[in-house]
Amino acid sequence: MNYQPVIGLEVHVHLKTKSKAFCACSTEFGKSPNSQTCPVCLGFPGSLPVLNETALDFAIKTGLALNCKINEFTKFDRKNYFYPDLPKNYQISQYDLPVAGKGFLKITLDGKTRRIGITRAHLEEDAGKLIHKSSSSLVDFNRAGVPLLEIVSDPDMHSPQEAYEYLSTLKSILEYLEVSDCDMEKGSLRCDANVSIRPEGSKELGVKTEIKNMNSFKGVKDALEYQIKRQIKMSEAGEKILQETLLWDAKTMTTSSMRSKEEAKDYRYFPEPDLPPFIIASNKIQKIKETIPELPQEKIKRFMKEYATSEYEAKILCASHKFAAAAESAIARYPIKNKKAMINWYIGPVLEEAGKLNTPPHLLEIPGGNEELIKLVQFIEEEKISNLTAKSVFSRSIAAKKPASQIIQEESLFQISDASELESKIDQVIKENTASVNDYKAGKTNALMFLVGQVMKKSKGKANPKIAQELLKRRLDNA
Repeated sequence: MNYQPVIGLEVHVHLKTKSKAFCACSTEFGKSPNSQTCPVCLGFPGSLPVLNETALDFAIKTGLALNCKINEFTKFDRKNYFYPDLPKNYQISQYDLPVAGKGFLKITLDGKTRRIGITRAHLEEDAGKLIHKSSSSLVDFNRAGVPLLEIVSDPDMHSPQEAYEYLSTLKSILEYLEVSDCDMEKGSLRCDANVSIRPEGSKELGVKTEIKNMNSFKGVKDALEYQIKRQIKMSEAGEKILQETLLWDAKTMTTSSMRSKEEAKDYRYFPEPDLPPFIIASNKIQKIKETIPELPQEKIKRFMKEYATSEYEAKILCASHKFAAAAESAIARYPIKNKKAMINWYIGPVLEEAGKLNTPPHLLEIPGGNEELIKLVQFIEEEKISNLTAKSVFSRSIAAKKPASQIIQEESLFQISDASELESKIDQVIKENTASVNDYKAGKTNALMFLVGQVMKKSKGKANPKIAQELLKRRLDNA
């Protein structure tokens, strides 16, 4: 029997606010344990929460970008459960009236566009963090109360690769909106995955398992692949698949049972008594809508149209809005019609140098900025330096924090294109490499490239290879 996987994702996003969701405590990451707490986020009796308006604005902005319906009448609820890192024994969340309702997100896979439904996006607070030692466990409440936006997809994905594309697209949108730093290492973006299988062609959903708190896209993909294979194997063996929550172990590449899956009724939701329901004014929604920037998929299409990039190139350039802005600043200003040359430099040497320094590409410090990069690419276009030399100079300019043009001038790296200057070097090469000269005359055309290489060597890489080849060929053909 063939099976169809059915996947839905719940993504928890830390919103980039300076203070927590319901109190004034700082959200700064990495501070001393329990140094950013107060009676409100620790749930002391008598303390009262006050909603952080920036968190609400970010939730609305994200909802609009995900084509969601913004619920003008909304409220908070208490989600009751006990964890050692949840000091109140409940979480302030949203149940039946989330900020953002039904929406959708488009992903592209294998050249085809698919629309993945968004069930809801609701605001809530994060729990603290447990730190387990060999013989004890510690708790840090700095994270307790940090605003979270939980974005829940419909069960519309049918392969781990689709889930991967959904997460990549969603992360890119959140970064463009600047509502979260999306730093997965800091736990700013975490994902729970719900997965079930059903016979191909069936509309009925199977029993789902939930894989909790994965903080890498590859981890989500690997865990889904493992879980789908496991469920198919169990189904074919006639075993019952239990609805349960699982943990993913990236070292053993397996899942293990954490607990039986709770239903909404298990959380005993009730309206948060300390935060009354409220109305989001329509003019507020409109004002936030006007702040939404060009989103990655729109930018990719525009780059393809305006700069004639391939979809692959546009995706690389637009993966981060800051990198896209830096690249476009250079591409748009490149004075020669051949924009492709500048595009190739941004998706080639610029990314390569950023990778070597392990720095985000938009933070790569190019001495002299884009002006120097434009000048360097123009030198190649005008055949004043070779592409190879330019790449080497670019790398050295970043390491030395010196403009590339200055290095070229100081080391006299401009190509020798003057025929009279090259002729003397060609004379020497012909004299010193008679065997290769004879090979060429005997019809071994590859020998010509060897001789060009020798001219390049004698000129210390400065000879214009195109002119050197033309001169050599003319000399040998006419000898």
